[in-house]
Amino acid sequence: MNHQIVLRVIAKMFIPFILLFALYVQFHGDFGPGGGFQAGVIFAAAFVLYGLVFGVDAAKRVAHPTLLQWCVAIGLLIYAGTGMMGILLGGTFLDYNVLNSHDPVHGQHLGILLVEFGIGLTVASVMITTFLCFAGHRPS
Repeated sequence: MNHQIVLRVIAKMFIPFILLFALYVQFHGDFGPGGGFQAGVIFAAAFVLYGLVFGVDAAKRVAHPTLLQWCVAIGLLIYAGTGMMGILLGGTFLDYNVLNSHDPVHGQHLGILLVEFGIGLTVASVMITTFLCFAGHRPS
């Protein structure tokens, strides 16, 4: 696909804006529509675009499969760890009020931020991994 210069230039221009929009959706999710799942899918869409335009091998160099496996695990640990922290601090699973003993509102904000980040990291990593698995498959 080296002869598609316009497509490559346009993709290079759009990918940073797609990633920036994913971050906006991620951090705006506790105030309005959006959140971790939506941000993870948008973030993965930037990598899918990169893989479609520049090739699967180039995408694997940018998002190495081992790194993606670690990101899936870390995202799940952030989600589960936030829930367990609520139990350890005397509440229930995913009870954000106990995360900040001085102000439960700040605890709610911190808990939602952590959970949504864990979900976003996991969803983005799984979506990119799924794309790389299907795109890298060559029928014999």
